[in-house]
Amino acid sequence: MKLAKTTLAIGAALCATIAAVPAAAQVNGIAISSPEAVIVQSQARVAAYQEISQRFQSQIQQINTIRQEVSTLEQSLDTNSDGQVTNAEAQANSNAITQLQQKEQQLNQLYAPIVLAQTYAIQQLVADYENAQNQVIQQKGIQMLLSPDVIQYAPDNADVTGDIVAALNQRMPSVQSTPPEGWQPSQQALALQQRLQQILLGIAQQQAIARAQQNGAQPQAPAQPTGR
Repeated sequence: MKLAKTTLAIGAALCATIAAVPAAAQVNGIAISSPEAVIVQSQARVAAYQEISQRFQSQIQQINTIRQEVSTLEQSLDTNSDGQVTNAEAQANSNAITQLQQKEQQLNQLYAPIVLAQTYAIQQLVADYENAQNQVIQQKGIQMLLSPDVIQYAPDNADVTGDIVAALNQRMPSVQSTPPEGWQPSQQALALQQRLQQILLGIAQQQAIARAQQNGAQPQAPAQPTGR
């Protein structure tokens, strides 16, 4: 539950960042920007993820099917329907536990090439991110660039995330999404891929909640995002 709340908070914060339209784009030489939001919004990242989703469409369908099976197994373990699985409940159905472990291994195997391709695309953007950031800093005469998580309050025109996105889009309109044979991601890029996945999930959850509220229905948990 704590992770879900955190993810929703990240998604809400990023949605607000995306919705903001910078005016002067800085306040007295001080500006804010989210590197993760820049990468998420970059057209190269969006296009690469879409291409990856198409290329691995079969694997993604298998992933969604296995997830549904995992959910059913987890519900079968929760014999008193309290939303939690105790040690006693798990021990009483060791067969279900074994199946869950096997399905977790299957998910990891199916995810591996998708994560590798996404991380390869991200690492290319990371390599040029600082250049795009410095371009905006110089253009706007920014003296101090801060992350949103260290700011308690700032006007919308202090956010230069959109400006850096535009600079990165211009510098790197596309990236490769097929890593060379034997390529291994950097730890930085792999960690960023995981953070972006949580952000995209948070956005998907926010959108699902908004749609459910409009339709007067209970929101359904969205599938793990692999595209936009």
